[in-house]
Amino acid sequence: MSASGPYGYLAPGAAVGRVEMAPAQAMAGYPVGIIHIEDVWYPMVPGNVVNASTFSFPVRLKAVRGLDIDSLFGEEAVDVSEAVLAACRELEAEGVRAISSACGFFGQYQAKVAPQLNVPTALSSMVQLPWIQALVPGRKIAVLTADATSITAELLTGCGVQDASSLVFGGLQDAPEFSVILSGGGSFDNEAVQAEVVGVARELCADPQVGAVLLECSDLPPYAAAIQAAVGLPVFDFTTLIRWLQSAVAQRPYGGWI
Repeated sequence: MSASGPYGYLAPGAAVGRVEMAPAQAMAGYPVGIIHIEDVWYPMVPGNVVNASTFSFPVRLKAVRGLDIDSLFGEEAVDVSEAVLAACRELEAEGVRAISSACGFFGQYQAKVAPQLNVPTALSSMVQLPWIQALVPGRKIAVLTADATSITAELLTGCGVQDASSLVFGGLQDAPEFSVILSGGGSFDNEAVQAEVVGVARELCADPQVGAVLLECSDLPPYAAAIQAAVGLPVFDFTTLIRWLQSAVAQRPYGGWI
């Protein structure tokens, strides 16, 4: 993996030498690019990965052209790896330093797409699972997902999970209000969605062996704080992943008093 371009934080008042841009790059300053499903229809509340107010730094969003939920996961899913790769390459050409996504099921293309890019790429929140397993050895990890029926061994392997025996899954595909997200209903009762999500988390974490929670879906971070308050455990999600990526590719020099 080669660098996509020159790194450098330009501090106010600091001397600046020669700077350059990659050919055809017409913008700068986006540390993380995020691919997302193009054809969806539901509210993107703060905390959602594609709500710009979720992050304290700029992110560059890129739709995977023509993609809808049914094509990405579920019984009607098809291979959209080329479209996913094309969107990631557009982000790379625009100068992002790392790439993530706005759906955990993009992770089925992690092993295929990431090696073809020149920037760090984490297409699913579930790529954090091996790290979380190392943090809570001997404990179970509760995974909340938009659709538990679409979790496959291939998806987990693509995200680096070699041993899934410590994972317990809770799906929201049948939750009356949350399922509006999957069906594209255009609106939902936010308090009802939170109650559904917290309810599933409570059920999973009733097992005292559970030591952490991972939220697969990019629509779940808005409820991460409520989940944590309910179960009293570390909660990982797409925002913890994306903030981690940003902190690695956008380091700033320290300043302060000695």
